[in-house]
Amino acid sequence: MRVAELSRNIAGRCVLSVGAVLLAAASAAAQTGAAQSSTAQTAPPPGPLSLEQVLALAEERSETIAGARAGVLRASGDEIRARSGLLPQVSLSASYDRALASEFSGVFDNVNLGGGTDADSGSGTEDGGFEDLPFGRANTWRISLAVSQSLFSGGRTRLTRAVAAGGRETATLAVTSARAQLLYDVTQAYYDAALSERLVGIAEATLGQATATLQQTEAAFKAGTQPEFEVLRARVTRDSQNPALIRQRVNREVALLRLKQMLDLQPTYDLRLADPLADDALAPAPVFAVRVAAVESQMQSVDSVQAMLASATPLTDRTAVKETATALAIREASLALTRAQRMPTVSATTNYGRIAYPTGALPTFDRSNWTVGVNLQLPLFTGGRQRGDEIVAQAELEQARIQLRQVEELAALDTRSAWAELLAARAAWEATVGTVQQAARAYEIAEVRYQAGVSTQLELSDSRLLRQQAEANRAQAARDLQVARARVALLPDLPIGGATQGGAPQRFTAPAQPAQPAQPAQGAGQIQNAATQGGAQQFGG
Repeated sequence: MRVAELSRNIAGRCVLSVGAVLLAAASAAAQTGAAQSSTAQTAPPPGPLSLEQVLALAEERSETIAGARAGVLRASGDEIRARSGLLPQVSLSASYDRALASEFSGVFDNVNLGGGTDADSGSGTEDGGFEDLPFGRANTWRISLAVSQSLFSGGRTRLTRAVAAGGRETATLAVTSARAQLLYDVTQAYYDAALSERLVGIAEATLGQATATLQQTEAAFKAGTQPEFEVLRARVTRDSQNPALIRQRVNREVALLRLKQMLDLQPTYDLRLADPLADDALAPAPVFAVRVAAVESQMQSVDSVQAMLASATPLTDRTAVKETATALAIREASLALTRAQRMPTVSATTNYGRIAYPTGALPTFDRSNWTVGVNLQLPLFTGGRQRGDEIVAQAELEQARIQLRQVEELAALDTRSAWAELLAARAAWEATVGTVQQAARAYEIAEVRYQAGVSTQLELSDSRLLRQQAEANRAQAARDLQVARARVALLPDLPIGGATQGGAPQRFTAPAQPAQPAQPAQGAGQIQNAATQGGAQQFGG
């Protein structure tokens, strides 16, 4: 609508070259102001940042979204340029020529040498004779106004406008997709950093427990109730926790650096996050709660989930499908535009000019030229170029149709896969509710039994490892559930398969107890950390 209003305003007046210069200057000033405003970034709020604050900060500072919006601006310019074919083209030109030498110099100086009169020659020199002719004049001034209006273009202008409108629609959808992908990537990075923080806390708590066990064992050794072997075992267990703690701290710093890079923050910035994984209720993030609630409300039973994943279930409209459909419409318009090149074009032109040949410095425009004409152009023979262009446009149209069918199928698969991932993530998180409590209770009993001397240190270490794995699995499941919810909430605007572009989390397993016999808990469970960039990494026991 804004483009149409602008075009109607342009149609009401003639655009001279001076006006074009002023318009270009105004446009440049507006773009400069927009660039300056984009560089003025809001400072991050103090204190631990919530997910909503991080997402707002990332969207404001994103170069990807800024680039996509620039694409919309460029597409708007193409649309205005395409509409200009309906309007008259007006140009004003002015020129001055100074003749330093001319072949007509002195030609008419002796025309009347025979003593003839003005009547003999038909025009007297006193009344404006040969010296007034435009030949060999020293000074020449010209001002010309040219107007051209297209009368018939065989549909070229209409189809060009259709292609430009499709380009603008595609650019607008690209902004939507870029924003959704950014929000999803930042959400992943946010929960990865929060998970890394939790794993650091678990590693520190495990180290503290191993240290306390070592102190108790040393005290019992000094009292003569424990052998030296138990002291050595406790010391090795405690020392094995230090590398794991260091690794988790490094993972946390890497995760925070990745999040800072997305937020366009300095690496030295003290970024602190609210702990979104500690809540036992683990409600969806407020920014995604409305969209997620509609899907999760249907996941009340296995039967309802199977019904959702069935082929008859209505799927959410995807922006990626709209982009492909728009591309198909552009290809159809391009084919019609190519075929329209066979049609003739008719345009009307007029050119009005004023001319002066002054002998002094100031001109007096006492002569004029004015022409009116109609131009007709019809391609008769192009050597096969026209046919070749039509074949290429037809092939591109067929490719666009095939691509649309593929994208529709992939969109359906991606949507159902996101629902299934949310179901699996929620089931995994619910399964960890009692596991942490039971593992904590088992460790308390094992610690009491060890202090009472009725169990071995091996039983205590095993219980500690199980508790550590249960807490890590609980934190990992919470992270996976929140990320799956974010994907479902952003699914309509996410690119196909865009959920994996932010980097799939890497897993590393918990290690076996050092220098101990085989234990049932060894290798049980996996701890996932998206911040880990190396392969498998041990996490103490």
